Amino acid sequence: MKNFLREFAAGSLLVTSACAAVVAIDTSGFNDATHHWRGIKEPERVMQVLPDQPSYTATQVREIAANVLLFQRDNGGWPKDYDMMAVLTEEQKKAVRDTHAATDTTFDNHTTHPQVDYLARAFAQLGDAAYRAACERGFDFMLAAQYAHGGFPQRWPNPKGIGARITFNDGVMIGCLTVLKAAADHAPHFAWLDDTRRQRAAAAARRGVECLLRCQTRVDGALTGWGQQHDEKSFATTAARTFELACTSPLDTTEIVRFLMTLEKPDADVVASVESAVAWLRQVKLTGIRVERIAAPEVEFVRHKTNTDVIVVKDDKAPPLWARMVEVGTNRPIFASRDGIKVYSLAEVDRERRTGSGWYVVSPRNLLDREYPKWRDAIAAGR
Repeated sequence: MKNFLREFAAGSLLVTSACAAVVAIDTSGFNDATHHWRGIKEPERVMQVLPDQPSYTATQVREIAANVLLFQRDNGGWPKDYDMMAVLTEEQKKAVRDTHAATDTTFDNHTTHPQVDYLARAFAQLGDAAYRAACERGFDFMLAAQYAHGGFPQRWPNPKGIGARITFNDGVMIGCLTVLKAAADHAPHFAWLDDTRRQRAAAAARRGVECLLRCQTRVDGALTGWGQQHDEKSFATTAARTFELACTSPLDTTEIVRFLMTLEKPDADVVASVESAVAWLRQVKLTGIRVERIAAPEVEFVRHKTNTDVIVVKDDKAPPLWARMVEVGTNRPIFASRDGIKVYSLAEVDRERRTGSGWYVVSPRNLLDREYPKWRDAIAAGR
């Protein structure tokens, strides 16, 4: 009996140690999809969020990974706008399983590349062969989706319309390139990847960089920034949804510059691209204003409901910010409602879009103040 108790206690310790050994994996890549599933009405989803539906914590890696496996489509990609951390009911799980053959796979709203990255990390940590197999299928899906010129469409397979555009907004192209570059660079969570896929990832990342450089907008011969989407044939900035006009985008430009600054020993073209984009971001910086969300009568729209409104107020002490969309050639902030009519102030946008989209961003601030100077010093020092 004593021996049994000792063995039981030892076994308990091993189980406890195994549980304690699970290290939380960053789940921020799922935040965009989670926001859409929980906060935006999309009746076309195969299953809907329930009131007060609970979520797993980041330390529950196996449970989250099980969700990631559940949502993977037969073609290797994932559908958008589902919460990978939700504690699902059996009915919800069945609804997902019943649609595995669907081809609603996409990179939109930070989809597919975060799942591939998460599974790579989960396999590196826990060694579950199912994670590796699913990660490889997702990895191959990404490689197959890339255009020959290096761009990534918003949706795959059979992209058409705005789904076929080279897409930078919502984390599409830079998200894919970041994962592929990590694999090519022997990042620890991809140490297990086979040489064939690693070599294909390296080639895909190189083509992706070439596409980034081709897409950078020129005005009077001078390089500026990038748009939210670019034409897959002409590489010119183009419109997406009706309220997403052809423009140059400070947010997407910032994300692209950050990616380019991760390249080791960048060539002269990459350095010139970064320098020009940084100069443009400084040029379109907005000062003396701040964005304020205020209480307003509750109203329900097709996609969301709100009891607030968004206004721009003068504030000489406010830190700088940037418009979401900047007009090519004039550098004026531009806006639009769902009617697609270009306007030049947020006040001219209807309340549905004022409260349903983010019209100003602050991400260039850290890039200009900290990240770019550090990169510039490293380049000057030959590192």
